[in-house]
Amino acid sequence: MTAPKRLLTIQDVSCVGQCSATVALPLVSACGVECAALPSAVLSNHTGGFPSWTFRDLTSDMAGIEAEWRKQDVRFDAFYTGYVCEPQIDPILSVMEHCAAPGAVRFVDPAMADNGKLYVGFGPDFPSKMARLCAGADYVLPNLTEAALLLGREPVLSGYGESFVEEIVAGLHALGAKNVVLTGVSFDPARLGTAVSDGSSVRYDFNPRLSRMAHGTGDVFASVFAGAVLRGLSALDASALAADIVCAAIEATPDSHWYGVCFERAIPLLVSRLAGA
Repeated sequence: MTAPKRLLTIQDVSCVGQCSATVALPLVSACGVECAALPSAVLSNHTGGFPSWTFRDLTSDMAGIEAEWRKQDVRFDAFYTGYVCEPQIDPILSVMEHCAAPGAVRFVDPAMADNGKLYVGFGPDFPSKMARLCAGADYVLPNLTEAALLLGREPVLSGYGESFVEEIVAGLHALGAKNVVLTGVSFDPARLGTAVSDGSSVRYDFNPRLSRMAHGTGDVFASVFAGAVLRGLSALDASALAADIVCAAIEATPDSHWYGVCFERAIPLLVSRLAGA
């Protein structure tokens, strides 16, 4: 029996709130991929909607963890980065360089912005730092706001067409990303989806737009996408699966559950869809 591939996710642990590592660990595992973790920080809860939180930066631990892995020859078949901060870029690049198995794949979700603005705590120069991670990515998964900021542009969230999307995608390839999965794309108010590009063509996948917006859906999408690609799905098929799981998770979440989505209820669907992959 072939050993499962091993992915290292590098992002924060929000102890309460379904996002970041607490989403990546179960969903990547549900894809049949071993999921290891290098936490960038520990928060009492995520920062979206909660009135306060604790935050412990773990940047200073990263070099020692890498040194231990190198001593034991620990290798990873893939890396998946999420919410990280500027001082962690160099340590992450070092881990990716020194702890990679042959042919290791890099997934970068530049989790830093949405709805036209940066998240709290990121300065205006942060997108240029995040672009360094994107430059070496096999797959980069920004939303429209993050993509614009990575390119030094003002975000445009509506009123655009395919030529605009393809211009943004081309800019991300020019940064060095091999494959681009641009989320939050919409040419029709009733539909929301992704633009997927391998550098030679741009293809689209859409789902009906749901009325509810929720925290952590980007993390659900990126986690399922990474796991599905490692199971052998194409980028377009992995994107479509990830979007379906996000929609299923949103639909399974009661209105009173405001801090995330009940992605756990969509895991059986995910396992079923990947059966035989």
